[in-house]
Amino acid sequence: MTGPRRVVCLTEETTETLYLLGEQDRIVGISAFTVRPREVKQDKPVVAQFIKANIEKIVALNPDLVLGFSDLQAEICADLISQGLDVYCFNQRSIGDIIEMIRTLSRLVGCPAKGDTLADGLEHNVDRARAAAEKLPAKPRVYFEEWPDPIITGIRWVSEIIEAAGGEDCFPEMRDFRLAKERIVTSDTVLERKPDLYLASWCGRKFRRDTARARPGFAVAPFTHDDRMVAIPSSIILQPGPACLTEGLWAVQDEIARVAEDLVRT
Repeated sequence: MTGPRRVVCLTEETTETLYLLGEQDRIVGISAFTVRPREVKQDKPVVAQFIKANIEKIVALNPDLVLGFSDLQAEICADLISQGLDVYCFNQRSIGDIIEMIRTLSRLVGCPAKGDTLADGLEHNVDRARAAAEKLPAKPRVYFEEWPDPIITGIRWVSEIIEAAGGEDCFPEMRDFRLAKERIVTSDTVLERKPDLYLASWCGRKFRRDTARARPGFAVAPFTHDDRMVAIPSSIILQPGPACLTEGLWAVQDEIARVAEDLVRT
């Protein structure tokens, strides 16, 4: 085995990627939010909860590489660096960034060919979705909600997934804002965009239609009918790794295709 032999993954997507690469034996610590593959929490110890981490436990594992994600883990990464550990923090925010993360991670662990194969397959999957989207009879306007209070709309990779699946993101101008607090919208602005489809993924919290419908004007809006309000599991859309370009993309495209047919019939 070449490259780092003892890897701690502070977020789910790097764990998922290493398993898909067949390099899971390197992993010695994972995030509590890791769900893929199903057996992962039986095989690997939990050492982090996204914005919290057990520094002492991580150091005790004697990792030769720690993998982090985004500015939200900057303090954790700094603490681990101060303990003398090697840390690589990814910051992928787009489909292209996710693909490049996979290629970079595979190079870090010494299996670039396997990484290229995985990345190429995911790119092909996105291309197939775009090709299928071109055949849809309509382009539904899609509102994606990442958090209910304050109302936060989708990050860049989610917006790109909506477009690849054949939809039109209601807030395309928001996707370049990297921080969630920069993507806050109001009930009024959502109503003004007149979405055809409401996709919700409340970052691990259960989606509640009654909560959404209680907002001013939402109860009578067409996009809040039962068949136009759909919850997408956070684990397949809000974790920027392989799953959002497979299961997440397929789930979004299924809903967009269904609504596109409805729009033509009505």
